[in-house]
Amino acid sequence: MVHLIDGRDIPGGQGQVAYAKDIVTQRFAEANILFVVDQLVKGAIRAITGLLGGIAAFLPIPGLSGLVSFINTVIRLSLTYVDEIILGYNIRINSSSPFETARQGVVLYAQNGKVMVKNAVWLAVIMWGVSFLIFLLMLAPAAAILFLMPGQLADWAFVLAIVFAWAFKAAFIEPFAIACLMQVYFKTIAGQVPDPAWDTRLAEASSKFRELKDKALASFGGSPWGPAGATP
Repeated sequence: MVHLIDGRDIPGGQGQVAYAKDIVTQRFAEANILFVVDQLVKGAIRAITGLLGGIAAFLPIPGLSGLVSFINTVIRLSLTYVDEIILGYNIRINSSSPFETARQGVVLYAQNGKVMVKNAVWLAVIMWGVSFLIFLLMLAPAAAILFLMPGQLADWAFVLAIVFAWAFKAAFIEPFAIACLMQVYFKTIAGQVPDPAWDTRLAEASSKFRELKDKALASFGGSPWGPAGATP
C-alpha cells in the first residue's frame, strides 16, 4: 500500500502478500517487536483523546462531560488504524529503528492532530454508514427466508446479514480507509520534523508513550530523534 501511494511497483513481480511479509520481517526481526510497537502506539494515541476529556472535567458547563465522552468515543473508533499508518511510515522512510520511528510517527500525528482526526472521523462515519446500508440490503434475503422458512432458520438469516456486512467492511471498506488516512498522513507531514513540545506533552500524558520513548533511546543508535531521519 505504501508503494502504491508513492507510485512504486513491487520489485521482481512478487505477490503483494509475500513481498509485504518480507518487508515487515526486515523491519521487525521478531513478531513480538511488531506487537510491542503496535500496543505502545495504540496506548500513546489514546492519550491524545484522553487530554480532551480531562479538559472538559474542569469546565462548569452542564452536560458537557457527556458530550465530550461521546465525541471521544467517536474519535477513538476513528483512530483504530493509526498503528497501521505508523507502520507504513516506518516502511516508507526505510527505518532500521522501529521504536524510534514509531515515536517520531506518533509525535508527527499529534502535531497534525486537527487534520488527521477530522479526516479519521469522517472516514469512520462513512465506513459505518456504508456497513449499515449493506446490512439493510442483506435483510431483504433474510426477510425472504423468514417468509419461506419460518422458525429457527429465520434467526440465523438475521445473523448472517450481520456477518456478511461485517465481512464486507473488513475486506473492502477498512483497507480503503487505511489507504485514505495513510495518504493524508504522508501528505500532511511532508517536510515536517517532530516537534519537541509535542514529544514532551505526550510523555507527560501517556505512560505508553514514555515506554516507547525509553525503548527508542535504548535501541541501537537511539538519540533524541534517532537515526531514522529528521525529515519524513
